[in-house]
Amino acid sequence: FSGVLSEEVLQALLELQEQLMATTAWAPVAGREVTLSDVCYAPLNPAEPGLGDCCVNSVTQYFQNNSTRLAMTATQTNGKETGTVDWRDHLIYCVNSPLSFKDITALELSCMAEYGGP
Repeated sequence: FSGVLSEEVLQALLELQEQLMATTAWAPVAGREVTLSDVCYAPLNPAEPGLGDCCVNSVTQYFQNNSTRLAMTATQTNGKETGTVDWRDHLIYCVNSPLSFKDITALELSCMAEYGGP
């Protein structure tokens, strides 16, 4: 992994997403500020969505938009070999098994998005 798909780029993407999620705009017709949760697609909570309910398609959803999960590492033994697993291993697993609630690495992270979908 290099270039566009590096931990630094993914962390920067998370920061940008957080800034966009905090964006508001004045809606004159409604007479109030509107946020992403006012206009987003929230398939699992359409009645009163919060920001975490919004379906935002991004590679960072494999980490539930959580920088701590993205930075996680764990020691894993596979037979006689011991090594370190990290975000790359989790991403490869999730790309192949996007509906998994727990990957098979020592990280044991879910592949499901923050909003609850794949």
